[in-house]
Amino acid sequence: MNNDAFHKTGPSRREFVKQAGLVAGGLMAAPLLSKANYFSGSDDVIKIVLIGCGGRGTGAATQALLTKQNIKLVALADAFRDNLDKCLDNLTSDEITDPSGKPVSLKSKIDVPEDRKFVGFDAYKKAIALADVVLLATPPGFRPIHFEEAINQNKHVFMEKPVATDPAGIQKVLATAAIAKQKKLNVVVGLQRRYQNSYKELYKRKDMIGDITSMQAWWNNDGVWVRPRKPGQTEMEYQMRNWYYFVWLCGDHITEQHVHNLDAVCWFKDAYPVRAQGMGGRQVRKGKDNGEIFDHHFVEFEFSDGSKLNSQCRHIPGTMSKVDELIVGTKGRIQCDAATIVDGKGKVIYQFDKKGENNPYQTEHDELFEAIAKGEYKFANAEYGARSTMTSILGRLATYSGQLIEWDKAINSGLDLHPKVYAWDATPPVVPDANGYYAVAIPGVSKYV
Repeated sequence: MNNDAFHKTGPSRREFVKQAGLVAGGLMAAPLLSKANYFSGSDDVIKIVLIGCGGRGTGAATQALLTKQNIKLVALADAFRDNLDKCLDNLTSDEITDPSGKPVSLKSKIDVPEDRKFVGFDAYKKAIALADVVLLATPPGFRPIHFEEAINQNKHVFMEKPVATDPAGIQKVLATAAIAKQKKLNVVVGLQRRYQNSYKELYKRKDMIGDITSMQAWWNNDGVWVRPRKPGQTEMEYQMRNWYYFVWLCGDHITEQHVHNLDAVCWFKDAYPVRAQGMGGRQVRKGKDNGEIFDHHFVEFEFSDGSKLNSQCRHIPGTMSKVDELIVGTKGRIQCDAATIVDGKGKVIYQFDKKGENNPYQTEHDELFEAIAKGEYKFANAEYGARSTMTSILGRLATYSGQLIEWDKAINSGLDLHPKVYAWDATPPVVPDANGYYAVAIPGVSKYV
């Protein structure tokens, strides 16, 4: 999983958190870590804050609080107060269950008074200052600046995928990832297939199929929510509410969702593509509230050894649903969702027992917080999170333009889709025409790199 292990000895986890920041300043050779540093009182509580209080953020906070560690949620931050309030209501409800399905209360682990509820574009900075560990779950367009701030403030991080929406954001995440490694700050990215037992067992046995020669990946389903424009909203507020349909915020669904499949394939391949070409467009999802993104993409990614990945993602109601990955080698193939390896004649040579499957969303947090509680530096997911996200962006640039797009040219293009000013009365990067529709990419006409 490309995670570096690091163990030293020392008196306390609290000192580990403090000293991790001193390393970057050259004041110490290494943080003092302790394998035996379990918590024994309130002074050793791991303080977490949640940045981004939507559904996935609420889920991430729930999973963090369900770990075995002594954790306290001490602050919430979101652009919108109603999101924050709904999140807190859900976290303190009596309907939460643990991974086994048993009802559980998290109320004793939550201490978020009014003065630790932060709202607005700069809310993240105030919340991060109060944390030992930061959970980042806003729309992904904000991930690079939020990740940078968390690492600058010497915090461990869990951040949801994808980690950016444009090449400039990817470069920022990669630069920040390098600093996080220097500071020995744990970073976990929510590409949960890497924490899923069936995928891990398949990966261990990938040599059974020989050299990987081709791959396929699918994220085809009906699509997601739409949030219509409401009277009185500024354009910025409308796009922030309906964020899935704007590229600067979401990255298009090839980035926001299909990144899971692309990451899994690149993980098994132990490589990232060098170029891509493809096709896509909007056939069904064409309303005013559907912003500027496509409803289907098909991309052919090419790797340096000439092998190809054919990638499909589609958001069209009533069509075939399929979310899966297929890895083909010289001796056989891996069907990831079925957790099966077959030989060249189709004979099953390995089958993962689904009774041994875990909840990878929970496992991400279990492993992260266990490492932090023990004073261990173990997780450095940000680099592969950035490169897998860049793979999805490469595919989007290919489908939007209709051109063959080279990885090196794209990642070094400096393409930055974000506004210069974050404010409710600021103008977003895209605005509607007089009829309320947004410009959509036209393959063969639109140029992005």
